Amino acid sequence: MAVSALKAPRFVRRTQLLVGEYRKNFRQIDNEVMEVITSREADQVTPLMSKVYLRLVSAPARFWEREGVLRFEAEWRDESQIKAWALLCEVVGVASATASKALRWMHDQGIIGYFAGKNGVGIRIFLNRAANSIGTRAGKKILEFSPASSREPRASQNEAAFTDSFADLEASETEVNPRAPENGAPDEKTVGKTSPEPGPTTRAREVGVEGAGVTVIPVEEVVRRLKSELEPALQAAAQAAARREHERTREWLESRGLPKAARVAQREAYNVLKNHGVISNAAERARADLEVGRNGQAVDAKPLSEGELKELAEMCLAMLETHGQSVDATLAEISSESGGCLLPEDAPRARALAESMIRDNDLRGGV
Repeated sequence: MAVSALKAPRFVRRTQLLVGEYRKNFRQIDNEVMEVITSREADQVTPLMSKVYLRLVSAPARFWEREGVLRFEAEWRDESQIKAWALLCEVVGVASATASKALRWMHDQGIIGYFAGKNGVGIRIFLNRAANSIGTRAGKKILEFSPASSREPRASQNEAAFTDSFADLEASETEVNPRAPENGAPDEKTVGKTSPEPGPTTRAREVGVEGAGVTVIPVEEVVRRLKSELEPALQAAAQAAARREHERTREWLESRGLPKAARVAQREAYNVLKNHGVISNAAERARADLEVGRNGQAVDAKPLSEGELKELAEMCLAMLETHGQSVDATLAEISSESGGCLLPEDAPRARALAESMIRDNDLRGGV
């Protein structure tokens, strides 16, 4: 019979650490934060306030932008896009309305910071710290020592090494190997054989120095180079865009704006003259001209020239704009059958010319 290995318990039934044990795989939460999110005011907003905060603190590693800052971005899942807010609600494990109330209340209290950007920036949540949970550590007093010879031990042979015990570090993890060897300083012979060389400083490791083979370029120089490279192209693009927009505006004014303004002014002037009784006499005279031949006297009709047809079409357009009379009605009044001067063979040409003028006026933004 196969013997299965016993599964290690997830929790141990004791409250204190044994000798040689230390805490790991844990998170620190400020007492002030715990007091606020479990208060009666928080329960009045939503009883799930503490759950929302704890879910934020224990969010998966892929949502952590840096220490204390969570970032949620839209992502594709099963050929559909999941928005940043939906991911946030999925992490905290509550409904959208509950999450909105909880986050807004914690933001007002100062427990968290909330920023929702546009254009794919996503949602950032900043886990703030309580003011009472921040202490200042006294600076270490470093004594000056005379430089030791490279052929001699750097530590004193008769005194114990100095141990730092100013304060407890925030992180209690001790699995990382320290820089100093566990067995103390090496013996005298080892030190005498090889002279230790100082390692590169933090600044040298970050950006490099001349000795490391990396050239440091100041930020001002980078900005100056970018400006000299990009400024001419940006200015040329802006000038070209301004010229295109100016040309479009000029074409619109010539083809649409000015003709429309002229026709509007003409219409308003006509309305003013009509209201004051000035236009009525002229209209009656124009209609009287169209009534020629209706008293029984015959008019000698003859084929019209191109110029006469154009004048006749303009008269039809004027009657349409001033009186609303259709082109066919105007042509019927001046036809030879009614005693006018328009022959039947000239009527289609006049009608086509008048309709062409009407279409041109409509395209220019007229009535």
